[in-house]
Amino acid sequence: QVQLVESGGGLVQAGGSLRLSCAASGSIFRSGVMGWYRQAPGKQRELVASLTSGGTTNYYADSAKGRFTISKDNAKNTVYLQMNSLKPEDTAVYYCAAGRDIWSPGYWGQGTQVTVSS
Repeated sequence: QVQLVESGGGLVQAGGSLRLSCAASGSIFRSGVMGWYRQAPGKQRELVASLTSGGTTNYYADSAKGRFTISKDNAKNTVYLQMNSLKPEDTAVYYCAAGRDIWSPGYWGQGTQVTVSS
């Protein structure tokens, strides 16, 4: 059974930073692709960043490039999303996702709210 548990969301001023964590249980962490999606009110859920099991290939949405970094700690079965230079438009619920295909993930976390004030 796969479980994904996010933490680290909160309220931050524009220009600030947050680090999201996703603790994963089950074998998907070592065999699948891990990623972070976000969904803002009234918008579709979008893939922000992803990382393969080997940690060698990353995807970043254009809006995240240069500001966000995805990484993983195999010893802790945890994936991180470091978000710097946050903007009000980054405000959304952020979801950890995992699966064989990150564009159609089979597993989701419960989501964590990130709010960036101007």
